[in-house]
Amino acid sequence: MKSLDAKLKRITSGKYKPSDFIIADAKDPEMSAGVSSPGPRDPNDPSKGMANVLEFRQTIVAVVKHGIVDVMLVAASSLEAVTAKGIFKKSHVTPAIRANDATDIWRARHSSYAKEMSRPFRTANLAHCRKFADLGLYSVTFNNDLDHDYKSLLAYNDFRIDAAKNRFRHFLEVFNPNAPQGLSPDQVPAFVNDNILRTVAGMTKADRPLFLKMPFNGRRWMEELADYDPELVVGILGGSGGTTRDTFELLHQGEKSGARIALFGRKIKLAESPLDLLALFPRVIARDLTPEEAVKSYHATLAKKNLRAVRTLDDDQQITEPVLEGYGR
Repeated sequence: MKSLDAKLKRITSGKYKPSDFIIADAKDPEMSAGVSSPGPRDPNDPSKGMANVLEFRQTIVAVVKHGIVDVMLVAASSLEAVTAKGIFKKSHVTPAIRANDATDIWRARHSSYAKEMSRPFRTANLAHCRKFADLGLYSVTFNNDLDHDYKSLLAYNDFRIDAAKNRFRHFLEVFNPNAPQGLSPDQVPAFVNDNILRTVAGMTKADRPLFLKMPFNGRRWMEELADYDPELVVGILGGSGGTTRDTFELLHQGEKSGARIALFGRKIKLAESPLDLLALFPRVIARDLTPEEAVKSYHATLAKKNLRAVRTLDDDQQITEPVLEGYGR
């Protein structure tokens, strides 16, 4: 049994311990942007340009071999390429693909698609992807516009029918509105929570997502969603790169508020040493280290390896994401 399945079983049976917290690396940026997707070759030296997709896939292999993560989420093309290396055969890591690529994640240079209301779209062919994985991420964005939200849910229904036909499991990502209609910022968390619960209410276990991936909108709203249905496992996405303190704070606050999965992309990809960053995740989740202590430990490791930090320790200790500020320990 893969570690994901074992942990989900314990979480949904009410036997959760911090060691059951699920860690996923979201290395699927090709489904969003183009040349910039893999990130810089050297975070400290922009002149070295962006890594290419072959270099990026080597980081996927490295993280899987590292062994900290439970799920590796990638684009179908990358999964096909890295699976050929045999890295998942004896690994506890579950491979997953991004199963749809709605327009709100389209971020080609000079484009404005992401500013318009999300429209459903799906590139991945599940019949072909099933040769490499049996798990995929499906994303939906509600904008409080009946026509657009209705079409998004129709497309999600079609996906689930296709997934059942191909014996393909999925988890559901629900973004905050990218072009909200008639919603103030303080109304967004409640709007998102209610739409998630309404969406899954009509599904049997055979049809339901294994877990959720969503923004952390604050302790109150995470607790509300996590408390509603213990069998609905909630995961948090990482969002922007931010500081190292932001990364560890999000882990700490999310887990303490009821999240049971972290699915981080840029927060891992843009780190000076992604594997050393990941190595600290379990200790923060277990509360062996506070977020502040974890940042100090990470910087000490960088210094020991003669890796130059992008920020000074003081700057990297700053919380820059407003939703993480003012959280009681």
